[in-house]
Amino acid sequence: MSMAARTDRTSSAPRRIADSHDMIRVQGARVNNLKDVSVQIPKRRLTVLTGVSGSGKSSLVFDTIAAESQRLINETYSAFLQTFMPTLARPEVDVLEGLTTAIIVDQERLGANVRSTVGTATDANAVLRILFSRLGEPSAGPAFHYSFNQPAGACPRCEGTGHVTDLDLTQFYDDSKSLNEGAITVPGYKVGSWFVRIFAGSGFVDPDKPVRDYTETELHDFLHREPTKVKVDGINVTYEGLIPKVRRSVLAKDKDGLQPHVRAFVERAVTFVICPDCDGTRLGEAARASRIKGISIADACAMEVRDLTAWVRGLDEPSVAPLLATLRQTLDSFVEIGLGYLSLERPAGTLSGGEAQRVKMVRHLGSSLTDVTYVFDEPSTGLHPHDIQRMNGLLLRLRDKGNTVLVVEHKPEVVAIADHVIDLGPGAGTAGGSVCFEGTVEGLRTSGTLTGRHFGDRTSLKESVRKPDGALEIRGARANNLQGVDVDVPLGVLTVVTGVAGSGKSSLLHGSIPAGAGVVSVDQAPIRGSRRSNPATYTGLLEPIRKAFAKANGVKPALFSANSEGACPTCNGAGVIYTDLAMMAGVATTCEECGGRRFQAAVLEYRLGGRDISEVLAMPVKEAEEFFRAGEARVPAAHAILGRLADVGLGYLTLGQPLTTLSGGERQRLKLATHMADKGGIYVLDEPTTGLHLADVEQLLGLLDRLVDSGKSVIVIEHHQAVMAHADWIIDLGPGAGHDGGRIVFEGTPADLVAARSTLTGEHLAAFGA
Repeated sequence: MSMAARTDRTSSAPRRIADSHDMIRVQGARVNNLKDVSVQIPKRRLTVLTGVSGSGKSSLVFDTIAAESQRLINETYSAFLQTFMPTLARPEVDVLEGLTTAIIVDQERLGANVRSTVGTATDANAVLRILFSRLGEPSAGPAFHYSFNQPAGACPRCEGTGHVTDLDLTQFYDDSKSLNEGAITVPGYKVGSWFVRIFAGSGFVDPDKPVRDYTETELHDFLHREPTKVKVDGINVTYEGLIPKVRRSVLAKDKDGLQPHVRAFVERAVTFVICPDCDGTRLGEAARASRIKGISIADACAMEVRDLTAWVRGLDEPSVAPLLATLRQTLDSFVEIGLGYLSLERPAGTLSGGEAQRVKMVRHLGSSLTDVTYVFDEPSTGLHPHDIQRMNGLLLRLRDKGNTVLVVEHKPEVVAIADHVIDLGPGAGTAGGSVCFEGTVEGLRTSGTLTGRHFGDRTSLKESVRKPDGALEIRGARANNLQGVDVDVPLGVLTVVTGVAGSGKSSLLHGSIPAGAGVVSVDQAPIRGSRRSNPATYTGLLEPIRKAFAKANGVKPALFSANSEGACPTCNGAGVIYTDLAMMAGVATTCEECGGRRFQAAVLEYRLGGRDISEVLAMPVKEAEEFFRAGEARVPAAHAILGRLADVGLGYLTLGQPLTTLSGGERQRLKLATHMADKGGIYVLDEPTTGLHLADVEQLLGLLDRLVDSGKSVIVIEHHQAVMAHADWIIDLGPGAGHDGGRIVFEGTPADLVAARSTLTGEHLAAFGA
């Protein structure tokens, strides 16, 4: 490979020693499940890493190469600056040579900061602001006068957030009752409580009169009166109206720290409404009034990017020509990557993981940096086959600027454009961590590895499809870009909803299904829980295991919980000691007392089937399923849950792995495993093939079939052609994205879709089966 990689650099100029550093050399990598992995990755080329979930791809790329690059860069800063940075341990590897600066472009959401939008996340807003400060009539002033994140440009009422909070007073009190009958419905304000006694004894209102009969003055004193000293039951107290009191005592607190019933009250009582002063644009009056050719900066940010691109092309002003060129290039990248349907005002926190990754990609395409290593984590996530072709073009553009591009990916369409392929495996977890193949795409096809064997997989359409036993009726759906959609989603079958990115799939299934339809949404959102949560605690698996240990040893079950009596006293059952270093990032070190096993030494004396509780939690699901199947360690309840985890393709996860380390696809499959025991119901799955190897997709299809055959209705948002081909019914949205989408362009069986070839999906599905 190295000779092939050099053939295109031939030149009459003498080859210097500096030019020989054209490889990233990894020798003896042992991070996580890697088994002494040694590879050579060509620089300024596109390398794709493949292999089943859990084979070690992320361990090699993110936890070894990118992590060491970051650590070495941190070491170049002064000792003073390093005190503000996290202390990174050197990855377990013998040799790492030829590293360059690594930039990770992952699928982490862009954060839900209310001030972050697509425009601010990509610097498109920054360029627009300069443009308006130069050309806007009348001018609002320098560029920062057009920024909603600066006091000079922000709407004073909403302070640049576009929303103001409104209180739903019906959640505070029942006006048909008096105070003594329990009129106040705020948690903690029961009749007889000290709070209510202050209201009743204040003298401002009659405690036996229904609130609806209060005079204007009484109602004002009840709800809004400023703090006033009064005497109640002979005690001097401060009285204030219900609304300021609740604002201060409840609403001003961090919502996540509140008790569940109080948090539920806050969510009911506080509503966010569009700011009436700026109409949600976030900007002050001067910025809103300033226009270029009749368009304000707020109008520009509200347009879909492809419409904004057309408007910018129409501006021909020599004084700002370089600025316009920069803006055009950024906006063109959006369209090229399939994000032309977004607007710059779109809150960054509302983007999906795939959309967030592509927005980050736009930012890097405009960068002047070269000779860096870009690391992508499944960039095809959330992309229709039609969009993948465009995204491939951008990956190649990054490479052609002189960068090393490393991509962790499963889709054959992305693997096909690689200059170099590294296939890890052969299995997952302890069965993975080895290099099965290294070379070209052609070499992979004939390599005989699991990936190579499945690379050319084509799925034939179903011979016969199931008949529905009912329908979920959606009528007049107008969420986001949906254009009054009426559709009957068949029940009792496998329905696939598809369409290009931004066509309205999520809006239809997550935003339009009628309330009370009995729908279980199994998505990829992070699972609420701490670093103490793991698959065993989340699925309820730990409960029968603890009871079995307790019964076998004649002790109580609480000893076998690292969050209860059995916890190591030094680390409180966390396995690591977290040192909070004030201004610096905290550091985690393995607990010396328990060696990271989380339990007291005495608890580890108790065994079940020859294993202690920490050894059981270190088992992968597949091994544990066999362990609890028969013999002394037979625990039918545990075996059943483990079977479901294996069914969804999580056989390689260890029972005690922290949930915070799971990918989006793994989280979704974990949620699915917990719901599989539910009776009846409609399941909505959002791209369940995310993170799945070609070989695992077959297993997923078998699982979806079993779910439907057990009486459940399964509706899947999916782009994977194998899943489409396996559907009983397809609903295709489009024809394009944004305002070009939002309509049903096809409803019917996969065979009819292929026969008609009337949509982009039909074309690609026909080609896939060819």
